[in-house]
Amino acid sequence: MAYHKEEFYDEEVTRGLIENYRSTLRLLGEDPAREGLLKTPERMAKAMQYITQGYQLSAKEILDSARFHEDVSEMIIVKDIELYSMCEHHLLPFFGKAHIAYIPNGYITGLSKLARVVDVFSRRLQVQERLTHEILMAIKDSLQPLGVAVVIEASHLCMMMRGVQKQNSVTTTSAFFGEFEKNETRSEFMKLISAKLS
Repeated sequence: MAYHKEEFYDEEVTRGLIENYRSTLRLLGEDPAREGLLKTPERMAKAMQYITQGYQLSAKEILDSARFHEDVSEMIIVKDIELYSMCEHHLLPFFGKAHIAYIPNGYITGLSKLARVVDVFSRRLQVQERLTHEILMAIKDSLQPLGVAVVIEASHLCMMMRGVQKQNSVTTTSAFFGEFEKNETRSEFMKLISAKLS
């Protein structure tokens, strides 16, 4: 049996993007009718819709779908959450890891939901600084916790492939709310996300 993959895309958006990408290839000096490029505009149109699917998702709905009452107030951390996003300045990828912690105030959420919130905001045209803040605010607004912390470490192809061409640079951004604004709590979080479990 032949392999068949099912994906769903907005037909009108796909058609418009295909035409735009054909024009882009021509403007770059390529022939969009060349065998190797024949299906490239369609592939790009679908890839861009997938990469930016976060515009169709709601972080609040995701967090609220698994919101449970629990009388715990210890720090909960999910670290090393892979993220892939697109720099809005050059439309080149940046990728790395997000580390998230919160201190519940009566409610917790499913651990996988925190990773999905990262996808909601990273699957958009972004800057890392705003991405960090949006993740924090979504958790803060939905769970009303005692504190939230978000740290993102990412490599940006706009710095690696063009411009300054610094291949080994990593950008770190952080955002803290509530209890994590206290040095002691913030230091504990930073120590825990840096630690390697044996």
